[in-house]
Amino acid sequence: MAKDEKREKREDKKHKEKSSSRSGKKSSRRGSSSRSIMNHGNETTTSFFSTLSTLPSAWDEAEDDYEEPSYGYSRVQRTSPVVFWRVGAVAGAAAVGLGAFGAQGLKHLRITNAAKIATWSAAAYYQLVHSVALLIARKNPIASGFFTTGMMLFSGSLYALVIKPELKFLNHVTPVGGGCLVAGWLALGLSKGRIGFD
Repeated sequence: MAKDEKREKREDKKHKEKSSSRSGKKSSRRGSSSRSIMNHGNETTTSFFSTLSTLPSAWDEAEDDYEEPSYGYSRVQRTSPVVFWRVGAVAGAAAVGLGAFGAQGLKHLRITNAAKIATWSAAAYYQLVHSVALLIARKNPIASGFFTTGMMLFSGSLYALVIKPELKFLNHVTPVGGGCLVAGWLALGLSKGRIGFD
């Protein structure tokens, strides 16, 4: 009986030692795995923030290298409708102001000739009409381009000729501006009711 008890005690002791050694190995494995996970997490965080630090310079380089796609259209065709809207609004306001100046202000410049005053009024009238047309056709870049160019050449040359008749070369500019205005209306008509490119 005493021998059997001693054997049982020895076996129990060995079993406890084995279980304790196994648990120690498991805990060490868990500790090493947790440390490796923490190290991997730290490395990932560091690489993430280092990548973020390079983003501003990469963004600047991308902006410098970016070229707006043309989609087969010219520079005039790619002009934003907002630009033509603003040009039309400013040109309309200027036409009203210049028309009012022609009624009274030309007298202060000692311009009393009825023909010159009528020319000034015609220039202001055409500018006002085509400013409204530009607001309507702002999404049609071809018509808007012709309207803008026509107002500058046609009305601008007439204003200059009234104030300084010696600028004879402007007599050749006026019909070019008128042709641009006509071309703008034709471009608008050929669009078949479509104000812009869809």
